[in-house]
Formats: sequence, structure tokens, C-alpha cells
Amino acid sequence: MKQETIGSPAISVIVPIYNAEKTLRKCVDSLLAQTFQDFEILLIDDGSPDQCGAICDEYAQQDSRVRVIHQENQGVSAARQCGMDNAQGEYTIHADPDDWVEPEMLEELYKKAKEDDADMVICDFYENTYKGQKYIKQQPSSLDRKIVQKELFTHLHGSCCNKLIRLDSFKKSGVRFPDGISFCEDLYVNAAILLFEIRVSYLNKAFYHYVKNRLDSLSRRYDENSERQNVALRDVFVDLMKDTDLKDFVNSKFSYAIVSKAFWGGKNVYTSRSYKKHFADYLELIKKQPNSVEKFLLLFSNYGYYHPVVEFVDYFLNAKHFVHTILKN
Repeated sequence: MKQETIGSPAISVIVPIYNAEKTLRKCVDSLLAQTFQDFEILLIDDGSPDQCGAICDEYAQQDSRVRVIHQENQGVSAARQCGMDNAQGEYTIHADPDDWVEPEMLEELYKKAKEDDADMVICDFYENTYKGQKYIKQQPSSLDRKIVQKELFTHLHGSCCNKLIRLDSFKKSGVRFPDGISFCEDLYVNAAILLFEIRVSYLNKAFYHYVKNRLDSLSRRYDENSERQNVALRDVFVDLMKDTDLKDFVNSKFSYAIVSKAFWGGKNVYTSRSYKKHFADYLELIKKQPNSVEKFLLLFSNYGYYHPVVEFVDYFLNAKHFVHTILKN
């Protein structure tokens, strides 16, 4: 399906960019290689201190479908919203600068959207890690918007990168990316847009390659402010869902995430004693979770054994990664 651009494009692809000079070209090249032609790419340079700004300008000079916006660093949520505010397409989709896409992505998604007159088209995606590539199914159990909304908090990914969404749905509802949020901002807007009467469709194909962070990435990001930020994130979502049946469910999910993220990332922040003190109020919540390895790790940590437990886990994961690398080579 080859389209000629007349007036506004059919699709706006928004790429929020920060410190991604090593992967940005692969991402943009994969977007420009689309079999579908009626689209624009908005490269939002969020004050990136590396060469991303220059790379963006280079693409804009080479291809009229590429538009670049440079702004002071405001975070990924503000960068995505900047793209939305400047988008001219009938539909929007997002791509992150360390990922890449298959050439048929826009053609297939747009075709499905027009066939079903859909406001949101969800598709599957690929997860790429050091272990290789994995196909991630994203089929909702129902296309009812309320069921899709709930499943975004369970097994469906909250990403904007595997969802083509009609721009007018955002304009009519007033849904915007939240200020000051640098994590789950995509889940927020998808959950928010599903509060309104929109038509959801699903395409049983994968196009997007999501590069999952390495095992130690969370520990590098977690610092003294992370707990406070994660509590604030929970409160933002609880407020979003305050008038729905999902309020308590969402509160529980994000509360559990607070203590889980602290476990996996807080080795350099908490002592065993301070971890137990900080997360004592979460003990009953942990006990109510289904049995899993993580549940028991969190329980032992909440009983005062955080550092012995997390050091054992680190040793095990590093050994597993080492063995896999040796066998792969």
C-alpha cells in the first residue's frame, strides 16, 4: 500500500530522544524504510547532551517527512507531549530511539485501523535482550475498552509503541502525558484514553522491536529519590482511576511495585535495617501475593535480611549471565 502525501499525513510517528546517539540512526532508518509512505516523523530532541541533535537535523535535511523539535531537557513525558502537540497526522504512534521496527508496521496498522474504523489498534511486539528475540503476544481477552484498560495493568504492555491511536481521540478527550513523570507515562495516557468511548481493534502481528534493558540497569537508576518518585507515580494512577472500579486494584499493583523496585534497585540505597523500616507497611500486601520466587525474596528482605538476600540474587544472576555468554560464544 503506497500512499502519496496530500495535505496532512495519515500517521505521525513521535520519537522522544535523549542520549541515544548510538542507536538513533537504526531507529530512524527503520522508520524511513516503511512500505507505507504517507507519514511524518517528529524527532523530539529533549536537550540531549550528545550528538542526537545534530543527527536529527541531518535527517530533516535529507527527508521532508522528518521534522525536528529541539527543547530544553524536560523528561520523556514532556517530549512525547511535545510530539503530540505538533503532530499533524490522523493517527499517532511512538517509537523509542533505542528500538527499531519492521518495514510493514505503518502499512499494516493503518490498514487495520481503516478497516475497523478503530480509534486504537493494538499489535504484538518483539522483545530483544542479550538472550535473543522473543515474540510477545498482546491480544486482549475482549475489545471492550474497559476490559482492555484493566488488562493494561496486568498482562498487556502499557507502551505507546505498539498502539496506533487516532489523534482526534486525544484532542476531544483532553488526555495529555502527565507532567513530571518519567516512567509509565505511556501506560498513563493509554489508560486515560480508555476512560472515554473509543473503538479498540487488535492486529495479530508483531512489528516493533523493544530492546529490553540489561539486568543491572534498574540498580543504576535507583537512588535516594526513587522511593518518593514511585509513591508519587502510584498516587497519579490512583487519582486517574478514582472514579472507576479499578481504583483499589491499581493502588495494590503500584504499591507492590514500590517495594519490588526497591528490592531490585536499592542495594546501594538501603541497609537491611533501613529496608525493613522503610517497607514495613507493605508486609501484609506482600503476603497476599501469589506464591513466587520474588514474593519469598521480598518477605525475607522485609524480615531484616535484605542485603544477604539481594547479594545472593546478584551472584546468581551474574553467574547465569556469564554461563549464557560463554555458551553463546
